[in-house]
Amino acid sequence: MAGVTEIRAAGGVVWRPADTDDVEVCLVHRPRYGDWTLPKGKLEPGEHPLLAAVREVAEETDAQAAPQLRLPSVRYRSEGRFKVVDYWTMRAVGTGGFQPDTEVDEVRWLPVDEAMTLVSYPHDVEVLAAFAALPPVTTTLMLVRHGHAGNRLGWPGPDTGRPLDARGWSEAHALAPLIGLIRPARLLSASPRRCVQTLDPAAALLDLPIEVCGDLDEPSAGQQPDERVLAAAARMAELAAAGEASALCSQGAVIPGALERLAGRCGDYATGKGGGWLLAFTGGHLVAADRL
Repeated sequence: MAGVTEIRAAGGVVWRPADTDDVEVCLVHRPRYGDWTLPKGKLEPGEHPLLAAVREVAEETDAQAAPQLRLPSVRYRSEGRFKVVDYWTMRAVGTGGFQPDTEVDEVRWLPVDEAMTLVSYPHDVEVLAAFAALPPVTTTLMLVRHGHAGNRLGWPGPDTGRPLDARGWSEAHALAPLIGLIRPARLLSASPRRCVQTLDPAAALLDLPIEVCGDLDEPSAGQQPDERVLAAAARMAELAAAGEASALCSQGAVIPGALERLAGRCGDYATGKGGGWLLAFTGGHLVAADRL
């Protein structure tokens, strides 16, 4: 029917190491429907899907989880409308004491093959199968581009001193909770003031210092663009190989080339101001880039 909007929801395949070399994933039982399914729930008005996914997982399973990479979304009819659910893989980094309620009355941690036989819906099987086919993710990085900072031509001083404008500060504050989701140990910024300021709200939220890193800078006059691209890609690969979840702020002339270098292929990695990427690595190898 024309004019009927989709229901938007988000959730996750939450996993933890098992006693063997395998992993266990989390399923929830909903007494209202009598089903077993992946934890998920509807977005709140204006909520980013990734924030909603982590929030719903915490509410339904009492698991604190760090997102890693995007899984296939599913679309099906619910209550006469189409429902779209976005999923991410998430590593459980802590749990509380689960309390059954009217929405979820039981939580189970199971090997993936057992979970695939227990879930009630084929689309959950498809999401679990996509998870099972992934290489193990060892580290996540969040790479963002600085927020809006007015007009370069209208700034009277050195361009490196150009600050965020009101829109840019709004973008920086919106990025902070997303950055917090990966529980970064480090915050690294390119040298310009607008880049450092973009990470300021995240630094305050996480009580972390901002490390200025020239490897993330755009090329200066007379410098070959590829030099900065290679330096930025090498720094991200180094952080990933060390297993350090980190957030980085760079610039528009660096991010696309660095991501192409890490991915080993061409792609659409153009990044708007105040935008960014959730990057999943196995060792120092990039396995997925999810646009925020």
